Amino acid sequence: MGSSQPKVAVIIGGTHCIGLSTASLLVAAGWEIPVTGRRTGPIQAAQLHLGPTAKVVQYDLTDLSSPSSLQGAIKQHPSIDLLFLNAGHAHLEPIAAVTEESFDTTFSTNVRGVFFTAQRLTALVKDEGSIVFTTSVANQVGIPGMAVYSAAKAAVRSLVQTFAAELIPRRVRVNAVSPGLVKTPTMSITGSSDEELRGFEEEGVKMTPLGRIASSNEVAKVVAFVGVEGTFSTGGNYG
Repeated sequence: MGSSQPKVAVIIGGTHCIGLSTASLLVAAGWEIPVTGRRTGPIQAAQLHLGPTAKVVQYDLTDLSSPSSLQGAIKQHPSIDLLFLNAGHAHLEPIAAVTEESFDTTFSTNVRGVFFTAQRLTALVKDEGSIVFTTSVANQVGIPGMAVYSAAKAAVRSLVQTFAAELIPRRVRVNAVSPGLVKTPTMSITGSSDEELRGFEEEGVKMTPLGRIASSNEVAKVVAFVGVEGTFSTGGNYG
């Protein structure tokens, strides 16, 4: 992934887990990276971890009209080599417990926010560049307690195919990475109980062929391959 000219990756949702691991991998390879997060604490921690070649700024997918430092961070670079749309929201709840509010929150972040962020940034991706969306194995498999999240991630998977088709004239590759269960605090952020999380993890491990939870570093390596090295793939789904 090395180059005499520093390459640029924009990571939407890069202050923890898969996003932070991907940012760390690219920074180590000499990339310059604007990274976004929502909360001040993780933003500061990610900036300290990634160092000066990364610029970690606040950006909220659910409030696209709010002022953002993202535009200023991106303006420092003439073009984007890789756009990684990794931000998302997961909420564990059975179908009977889903409310209109929780449904809208899940779709607002995972679909609406992701779509309009991608729409706005796609023009800045260089010709023959790359866009990677994080979806989930949940877009392919029915998982109890994940009905709305699964539907949202299936929508993102569909968006990947259409973005890929529309960007073929520019040779911009668009792919999805759909990890299974990853050791991540995403679920706990939504307020699921420890017991619910343990049960979810146990069921997830049973469904995983390798019989264990993936690490964020393992997924980051897939993102880096798909986004950087996999130069003859577009519209694909890796998971």
